[in-house]
Parts: sequence; structure tokens; C-alpha cells
Amino acid sequence: MTTLEVRRVRQSDPDAAPLVAELTYEYTTRYGPMGAQEMQRAADVFEPPHGQFLLLLEAGQAVAGGAFKRFDDETAELKRIWTHSRHRRRGLARRVVEELEKEARAFGYRRLYLTTGPRQPEAKALYLATGYTPLFDVDTDPLTIGPLAFEKVIH
Repeated sequence: MTTLEVRRVRQSDPDAAPLVAELTYEYTTRYGPMGAQEMQRAADVFEPPHGQFLLLLEAGQAVAGGAFKRFDDETAELKRIWTHSRHRRRGLARRVVEELEKEARAFGYRRLYLTTGPRQPEAKALYLATGYTPLFDVDTDPLTIGPLAFEKVIH
């Protein structure tokens, strides 16, 4: 297995371009123009001292990434979790979540919050598998709920 490098970058960093492009495409494909608007929101919220944008690089290429921003004094909100389409099914998203949790803890956050869209069953499964508590009824059709919210207490 190739060694993965964790790199802290700005969303505007050239190494993050594949992540931004694929997420924009996926969000637009699944949610229409509202999906593209999500990626156009201010990226500076993912910068220290309240946020962080991370990439996992393999042989110098971004294969996965994600970010968090301040939600409130004790809570960080995870965003932009992504795995390159050629590198899926390798556990990279799980690794991104773990790295974001460690980084958020180092920033002093005690709780994590996130939402994912109802048309992203793979994301819902990831968050359930990594110990996030759903803030919705998991037995309800996700398309009738809207954004699916999760939380996790970190120490």
C-alpha cells in the first residue's frame, strides 16, 4: 500500500482542484444548481484559526480530502468530504474523517456536526459506520427529510 500524506491547504490550492471540480460536478448532478452554489460559498471559513482544509495525497496527487469550519464555540462542522472517483472503495473517506476529527480536537472543538444530502446514501453509510449519531429518523425515507444531520462528541 502506498503511503498517504496529509496536507493542510487552502481550498484554492492547486492540489485541491480535483476535489473542488469533482464535488461541484457531483453536487450539481445530484441536486442541480443548488449543488453548485454549495461549492461557491466562501472557502476562507475552512482556514485557521477556526477551520481547516485537508487533503490526502498519494504519490503527490490528491486522492481524498475534506474540511471543517466553526459551527459554534465547541462545535466544528465537517464539510467537503470527498474521495477521487478513481480511488473509491479503499477506505479513504474513513481516513479523511479520522484526520478531520484529530485536527478539530487539536483546535479545541469537543463536538462535530455535519449534514449530508438525502441523495448521498454512501455518505449516510459512512457517517453511521464511523460513530456519528443521526439527528433524524433513519427509518424515514431520506428524500422526505432534506439534509441529513449527524453529530459526534469528541474528546
